[in-house]
Amino acid sequence: MQIREVTLTDAILQTLIDLSADWEAENSCHGYRKNELADIEGNRIFLAEEESEIIGYLFGHLEKSEKRTSFMEAGTPYFEIEELYVRPAFRSRGIGQNLFRFAEDQIMKESEADFLMLSTATKNWKAILHFYLDELDMDFWNARLFKRLK
Repeated sequence: MQIREVTLTDAILQTLIDLSADWEAENSCHGYRKNELADIEGNRIFLAEEESEIIGYLFGHLEKSEKRTSFMEAGTPYFEIEELYVRPAFRSRGIGQNLFRFAEDQIMKESEADFLMLSTATKNWKAILHFYLDELDMDFWNARLFKRLK
């Protein structure tokens, strides 16, 4: 397996859109829909590949906090991870963790961001919290909970 950062090409764009369509079909996240060009364009893209086949991806972008929060000052640079996905047949092999760590290392080397941040809408919240908190050493800062009334 190889992990690398890439520039967006038409071929990579189509593969990412196809993988996101697979993710949408899994119905594993609340409200997830497949990506379009506008969702991917302008992001840094990291790929996991095995035998020249893309088996996972992570993409995100640099932001600056607009206002002071309980854990960062206004204007603090952070890297917002928009998506981290691994094809089902390749899960539980450390690929997602390797993608995350590779992106983290690249961002830290460039001293771009003070934080990595992400949101998740997975239906399997216990597994995803274990992944991000226990395996990737992220901190839990808040939760947004919903209850449908009608």
